[in-house]
Amino acid sequence: MHEVSIMTEALRMAVDAAKSAGAERVVKLRLRIGSLSGVVPDAMQFAFDVVCHDTMAEGATLEIESVQAACWCATCAAEFECADFFNECPRCHNFSGELRRGRELDIASVETS
Repeated sequence: MHEVSIMTEALRMAVDAAKSAGAERVVKLRLRIGSLSGVVPDAMQFAFDVVCHDTMAEGATLEIESVQAACWCATCAAEFECADFFNECPRCHNFSGELRRGRELDIASVETS
């Protein structure tokens, strides 16, 4: 379960940012997770609850924004939602391997107090 190590690092970065800002605690952590990132949002929530114990983020909430994958079709210059890395364009039926979004694994924001 690599989500624990990912969440450990995300929490470390959030706590560092909070300390740099002079905050006493992390109240909320917002993540953006792409559908093709290989990360399971429910596992991230579980990991968050575990790794926050005895930190300045204990009791904080985790908000996850899911990002649907989208490919780009160079033939018809259109972006379309996709389920994998190589997909057929629904307009012209050419295959596209240009992924525009869906691999995100970002800290969107850290709310502190």
